[in-house]
Amino acid sequence: MIIMAKDSAKRKIAWGITGSGDRISETVEAMIKLQKQYDDVVDVRVFVSKAGEQVIKYYKLFNTLEKHFDKVWVEINANSPFLAGQLQVKRYEFLLLAPATSNTVAKIALGLADSLLSNAAIMSQKAFVPTYIMPCDYMPGIITTILPDGSEMRLRIRKEDAEHVESLRRMEDVYVIEKPSEIAGVFEKYFSA
Repeated sequence: MIIMAKDSAKRKIAWGITGSGDRISETVEAMIKLQKQYDDVVDVRVFVSKAGEQVIKYYKLFNTLEKHFDKVWVEINANSPFLAGQLQVKRYEFLLLAPATSNTVAKIALGLADSLLSNAAIMSQKAFVPTYIMPCDYMPGIITTILPDGSEMRLRIRKEDAEHVESLRRMEDVYVIEKPSEIAGVFEKYFSA
């Protein structure tokens, strides 16, 4: 009974994972560490887009997510699971999208709510719920990302994709983070006494 009271007092955050493999392993590691560190006060709920599910499985991380987080949902459509509604009634302290594909970033920047996580981000803005987004393509240039087999792949970040990130930076209650290590600062802001 005491455990249930303790659990019900936990504050929730919604963590959305899109179809980006860039920094996905580091992000999952950071979130596991933060869930353990703040276990007494925070309940991290994981929401995975359809493309995110493919990538998580490709990187062999799906079982890891299920092992370390009590709730892991995969997108059925833009309203299922009903994350947008839960954000509107403030069941979550904030929404974290990490990593976020250039597709998801563009949708949010343009106000397109046709996927679970773009809909959630737009609805959280409308409900004054802070949204933290870690775009995979935040600065024009060439990056190197690590594939599941450990090999490297070079990618060009287009200026158009970086421009959508700049649009996010100008939105109310939207905060752009660039690295998984920055997520710890978000947790500190909300959950440190």
